[in-house]
Amino acid sequence: MAKTSGSDETGQTLARRIADLIVHAATNSPRSLQKRIGPSEVGDPCDRRLAYKLLDWPTARADGDPIASVIGTGFHTWMEETFTARQGDLPDGRPRYKVEERVTVRPHQLAALVVAGSSDLYDRATGTVWDWKLVGHTTLDEYRRKGPGPQYRAQAHLYGLGQENAGEQPQRVAICFVARYHELRVHVWTEPYDRQVALDALARLDSIRARLESPEAAATDYSHTWWDQIPASEQAKCRFCPWLKPGSTDLTVGCPGVQSAGRPARHGFESLIA
Repeated sequence: MAKTSGSDETGQTLARRIADLIVHAATNSPRSLQKRIGPSEVGDPCDRRLAYKLLDWPTARADGDPIASVIGTGFHTWMEETFTARQGDLPDGRPRYKVEERVTVRPHQLAALVVAGSSDLYDRATGTVWDWKLVGHTTLDEYRRKGPGPQYRAQAHLYGLGQENAGEQPQRVAICFVARYHELRVHVWTEPYDRQVALDALARLDSIRARLESPEAAATDYSHTWWDQIPASEQAKCRFCPWLKPGSTDLTVGCPGVQSAGRPARHGFESLIA
């Protein structure tokens, strides 16, 4: 629920209306309504969250706070406009940049098995696949010290595979972290493109899907006992997971989140911004 205030009763009413508009627009955006798992989700370290997503399991809450996603989407649009304005041609006549172009990471005759998404930027001149992440300054420092984590790393290489499938020759993947702060702070993590990283992430997703579609799973009607066998990762970013239900003792209605030393783990939010 959004926090609203106004200078008087009219201001309070208007504040609620604006907040409701923001939540409604964010909840009904194409990104929010997407049912199929995209490249930004394939590498999620939490098997349980991926299982919920694959089964299109009823969420534990109707909506969450969308403002991080809204701001991130606006930043992506700004970067798209910026690189489009700086577009130039290569010696062979092709445009240097592919900006926010949709790529297919894994084609398949079954729509449910297709993995596709919009790649933030591909620079043909350097063979670099770019992805933008707008984060808090504390989170930026964490990524600077520890690297991007398994989900973002997999996402970068999955988009590299998508560009390769589109006929490009990616050489590197890069994630650009920009801090939401009163001063500009930018950190870039990069490494050579490795197709195997993407293939391993897809294989893991398929193994989870196979477990969900097994006769054993169907026989239990996906009971709490069955869900309890699907692990939640200590690396899970639970805070904005739509299946998070703090204190839940029934995994069919929601997950209590990752527990560490008897206390809830720190739940990040960067998985919303992809």
